[in-house]
Amino acid sequence: QQEYGGIIKHGAKLLYALAEATVPKLTVITRKAYGGAYVVMNSKHIRADVNYAWPSAEIAVMGSKGAVSIICRGDPDLEAREREYVEVFANPFPTAKKGFVDDVIMPSDTRKRLCNDLKWLRNKTQKNPRKKHGNIPL
Repeated sequence: QQEYGGIIKHGAKLLYALAEATVPKLTVITRKAYGGAYVVMNSKHIRADVNYAWPSAEIAVMGSKGAVSIICRGDPDLEAREREYVEVFANPFPTAKKGFVDDVIMPSDTRKRLCNDLKWLRNKTQKNPRKKHGNIPL
């Protein structure tokens, strides 16, 4: 159904456009950022300039329930394991520690931080490698 609707093709075009853009790119993760969707939606992995996360953000490969059901298969107390997983992994702090998020900020500071970053990036110059044409996925 998704392939018929062209969602994969259109998603690939969006990813290409984000990766090739030379304008300032800022990201604020407010809630859930899972798997490949997190990576392609303007993360550090595709050269975003600034990435922030709110304390409520969950950044992981997959949701805690699904991850725990795979990792702890057969454990009698899956609810306790899920709480443990959320505490350890499903928050922005491990991601920030690894450098994939620049800072964990309070929601009330978001506007000020983004405005300061846009001033800082006002004269951003980024040159992509020379090429005859792009290789946009069609």
